Amino acid sequence: MTDRGERPTRPIPAKPAGYLELARYSSLGRLWSLLSGAQRAGRRVSLVRGDAPETARRRISGYALPGAGVFIDTARILSDLEDGFEPHPALLALLAGDPGSLRTELNAHFELQLDFVVALTAGRDLIARPEFRYAPIVPGLSTLPADLPLRARRLPRDEVHLLLQRACGLA
Repeated sequence: MTDRGERPTRPIPAKPAGYLELARYSSLGRLWSLLSGAQRAGRRVSLVRGDAPETARRRISGYALPGAGVFIDTARILSDLEDGFEPHPALLALLAGDPGSLRTELNAHFELQLDFVVALTAGRDLIARPEFRYAPIVPGLSTLPADLPLRARRLPRDEVHLLLQRACGLA
C-alpha cells in the first residue's frame, strides 16, 4: 500500500447489508492506515470480487485467535443439537447447561479465524463485515463431531472494531 497507485480512492455508494458501521466521518487515510497496517502485520489484503482496484473496499484475512472458545454461539449449537447429535461429553455438558467443557475443547483444539471486509462509504462511514469461523489447529485431533457447525456469536460493533485493529497491528 506504499505506492499511491495501489491505494483505493473511490468510496462505495452506501452501506451494504451485513456490514457494521465502525466510525462516522472517517477518511480514506483511516482506511489506508488499516490496510497498510494489515500488510505490515502479515495479513492478506485483497480486492473483493467484482470491485475495481480504485474501490475503497478490501478483504483482510489471515488473522486467527487461539483460545477463543468464549466467542462460541452456544444458543445456535443448542438449536442444532435438537435435531440429533453424536454424543460427546462437552455436548452433553452443554445440554445440561454448562458451556465450560465445550469452551475448553475449543480452546485446546480450535482457533477462531477472523476475516474482515472493510470499506469507506460515500457518506464517510468506515464499515466492516466480519467473517469469523472456527478451524481445527490440527485436523482430526478434536473428538467433537466433524459435522457440528461451530459458529461465533454476533459481536458488538466495538468488539469487532477492536479485533479489526488487532488484526491490522494497530491495537
